[in-house]
Amino acid sequence: MNTNSKITLTSLLALVLTAAVLPAQQITAPGQTSTSDVVAPVTTAQDSTPAPANSKVRIVRLSEVKGVVQLDRDTGRGFEEAMPNLPIIERTRLQTGAGVAEVEFEDNSTLRLAPDSLVEFPQLELLPSGAKASTVTVLKGMAYVSLANTKGNEFTLIFGQQKLHVQPSSHIRLQLEPNEAKLAVWDGSALIEGPSGTTEAGKKKTFTFDLANQNQPAVAKNVTSEPYDSWDHDSVDYHKRYASLSAFGNSPYSYGVSDMLYYGSFMNTAGCGSMWRPYFVGAAWEPFANGAWAYYPSAGYSWVSPYPWGWTPYHYGNWISCPGAGWGWQPGGSWNGLSNVPASTMTNRQPVHLPRPPERAPVSGQSTLVPVNLKPLTASALGSRETFVFRNDSAGLGIPRGSLGKLDKLSEQAAQHGSVSTAVYSAAPATAQSNGRTANAGPAPSLRPGSADRSGSEPSSISHNPSGGMRSSSAPVSAPTAGNATSSGRPH
Repeated sequence: MNTNSKITLTSLLALVLTAAVLPAQQITAPGQTSTSDVVAPVTTAQDSTPAPANSKVRIVRLSEVKGVVQLDRDTGRGFEEAMPNLPIIERTRLQTGAGVAEVEFEDNSTLRLAPDSLVEFPQLELLPSGAKASTVTVLKGMAYVSLANTKGNEFTLIFGQQKLHVQPSSHIRLQLEPNEAKLAVWDGSALIEGPSGTTEAGKKKTFTFDLANQNQPAVAKNVTSEPYDSWDHDSVDYHKRYASLSAFGNSPYSYGVSDMLYYGSFMNTAGCGSMWRPYFVGAAWEPFANGAWAYYPSAGYSWVSPYPWGWTPYHYGNWISCPGAGWGWQPGGSWNGLSNVPASTMTNRQPVHLPRPPERAPVSGQSTLVPVNLKPLTASALGSRETFVFRNDSAGLGIPRGSLGKLDKLSEQAAQHGSVSTAVYSAAPATAQSNGRTANAGPAPSLRPGSADRSGSEPSSISHNPSGGMRSSSAPVSAPTAGNATSSGRPH
């Protein structure tokens, strides 16, 4: 694979886009002209309007799902099982059981939830100035917030009768119990508004609130550790490390790019130019063979990809099928929000059958998440004898982000041998007390030297479960650290 980083950065800079465009995504073959450059104007005030109204054209991303995570998308069905890359819009509610979740905002700011937590999003607005206003209400559990250094954006956390205005470049933890809340500030600052007045929350301090008496919070000049702090800090470091490589970490639409830069790279192809391809794919892999249609009452069905990098390439730019190389993604055109339905195309003069959304809204008893499996879905996963197996055509599915080092060489070995294995060991699951109950997010394996396992690709699929949600039968694992790898398995 011939990677051209200069082309990568130049191409990706095109993601600085207008925010009010919701056309259908186009997919083109070499030599075709894309029609996705038709841009709808940003909603503006009429001359007779004294002040422009805030726009609701905001979509944030459910960027990580591990264990039991549910999302209420305001469809009238209540909570349904969540999958990565589901769009989060205003009035959405998110809860974790024995699991953890991450939400990524447009500027690469993040919100993370520890097990047994519940939040809702009463405000996701675009201000007339172009800045974004986000309000998150924490109803129970533990929430981590890490904000990018984006001037003008407004981020508010509500808990009990308190409002917390978090400043850019801040990193905080909020732990909410029935009668008490603890706010820990690692970096930055926040302004606390409550019945007892206003308090400035500075870094390296912990503020404890008595929710019953509503007095001024008690202040400790230190921050004690909690079991999920390491997961949060690792995630913050991951986003900072890979967002910095994109050269536009503070652009309005930088979310999702961190995962693209970890799980794939740009390459030059004869006749197709520069295009991005995920690692661990062959020429027969198709970007729309597996996924789901998620119903949103305001927009109909939106395509949701199961891949960890599967946000930006499905909401912006074009997928093309390049003869001899396979499918790749190229930036260009305008940003597609919920209306990201793939268009039909031709490759090698043969039609490509792409999934189409259901024709009607789901009726009572039908799931609002409709699985699509045009081909068996391959996932990388833990193997036997404490090994992790990278499988060709998994396109990164199942690979923990940011913790296995560079994936390019592993991808090359998997293409040659069908799979490549590395030794791991499974540490004890992290646990935490939340509202009197012990929550468990599942295994958190890390790597160790050892012998490799022989394993080929095994098919799986995205499917319904009893609660009406979606899941891959090869679930991702938690973050290991780097180790030694050896190639093994059977070629496809």
